[in-house]
Amino acid sequence: MRKKSFWGFLMMAMVAFMLVGCSGSEETSEAPAEGEGKASTNADSKTLTIALGTDMVTFDIHDHNNTSTEAVHVNMFNYLFKKDASGEIHPELVQEFTQIDDLTVEMKLKEGVTFHNGDPLTSADVKFTLERVATDDKLQEYPNYKQIKEVQIIDELTFKVVTHAPEPSLFHRLSRLGSGILPSKYIEENGWDHFLANPVGTGPYQFKEWVRDDRIVFTPYDNYYDGKVEEWDELVFRIIPENSTRVSELLTGGVDIAVNVPPADWDRINSNEGTSVVQENSNRVVMLILRSTEGLPTSDVRVRQAIDFAIDNGAITENVLKGGAVPTLTRVGPGNFGAAEDLFNKFNYDLEKAKQLMAEAGFEDGFEMTLQSPRGRYLQDAEVAEMIAGMLSAINIKVNVEFLEWSNFVEMRAANENKEAYLIGLGNSMFDGAYSVDWYRAARFEGHTDYKNDRIEELLAASAVNMNQEERAAQIQEIQEIAAEEVPHIMLHQEKINLGVSDRINFVPTPDEMLYAPSMTRK
Repeated sequence: MRKKSFWGFLMMAMVAFMLVGCSGSEETSEAPAEGEGKASTNADSKTLTIALGTDMVTFDIHDHNNTSTEAVHVNMFNYLFKKDASGEIHPELVQEFTQIDDLTVEMKLKEGVTFHNGDPLTSADVKFTLERVATDDKLQEYPNYKQIKEVQIIDELTFKVVTHAPEPSLFHRLSRLGSGILPSKYIEENGWDHFLANPVGTGPYQFKEWVRDDRIVFTPYDNYYDGKVEEWDELVFRIIPENSTRVSELLTGGVDIAVNVPPADWDRINSNEGTSVVQENSNRVVMLILRSTEGLPTSDVRVRQAIDFAIDNGAITENVLKGGAVPTLTRVGPGNFGAAEDLFNKFNYDLEKAKQLMAEAGFEDGFEMTLQSPRGRYLQDAEVAEMIAGMLSAINIKVNVEFLEWSNFVEMRAANENKEAYLIGLGNSMFDGAYSVDWYRAARFEGHTDYKNDRIEELLAASAVNMNQEERAAQIQEIQEIAAEEVPHIMLHQEKINLGVSDRINFVPTPDEMLYAPSMTRK
């Protein structure tokens, strides 16, 4: 592993160039804008405003796997179980539970929980929610819940969750986005379209309005089972794609929190009276998803390895991200079950090795490919994509970078319209490596990546039903080691969370990137 290289110098030069000459959407001005110098948000205001870089995808909790969408949803939906800041799982809507056998868990709901329309929470709602996502293979969350066979209703508050086979990750699955409980009676009476336009949950905040690509507004639910949230009378998520605009809104008091603050603005925020940068290690890994589809150059493992060896992740994290990320060869980072920690904080930069592999694959003269990337969704994502394109030119790969608005990027992936490569950052709110390594499952990504490894398939099948946690961890680690060698996905770096925060707010971010308003208080 090399920490300093020719690319280190080149990165600094290119970043400096981009900060001066890039388009206005990513530009950071040297001088404060008019009105900057002191955050002017009223310290007594009971409106909490959070600036997001992209809009949420949908109110269908089962038809997305988007962390930034879940970060909004957690304020109006509850899970059966919930993880705390340390990753420990505790009951949330469940009062008590008993593991009857390897296939069955009996649970009892808390009494007095109601949806925002007044309907009481019952076992029927749990059955409706979990069986919907477990049986409809068109839903994006289906692969994470198809392990559930049925929910058996015992009485209004008691039910059994039955799985097809032993399910060692069941409680992890019941504590993340696809298990937010839906109001069965409300949906059955009014229809799914009505729910999507007028969603209700059981959470501390209730829906007020969603103006797409502009704002999402919530208000406290008076009859929340855990007590009405008194801290904030209104919770507003503003959609501000441009980094410079998000930062300016923070500095002038237009928002209380700004997500994905670029390194160029950290000093600006910290030196401003009333604002500061807050950081935390994220559970998100930024990577390139490659097509292994037959006929494409990237179907050759040597080409994929050459791309990996040509990318200097150390230069990217040091010079583009300014320490705002850690290089990694695995998506299952420290703190996740089954983490292969010997693959963390490492990268494979060896330009001569990359050239050798290209020659062995018959591509010494290179080829042309497309790299699709969002802009503004992840820390310096556009800059990272451009840097990768420049690095790959050193092994004669001409990369055409195609930037997509986030909604278009999501649609591209869902329609399997991805080209040779796309850049994406994937989190893991389950904190279980099983969720991450399932992205190598051949059947799940047929027509998308078309990658298949028979040994990985065996390990996925075995680990999915292995109730021996030590053995299961070893199986998940072996999958990571194979993937690190065959690189169907090229791991780049594990992000850090970089938030600009008003000094009037007490807020400690968590690795799952949730923006849970009840945990934020006024000073």
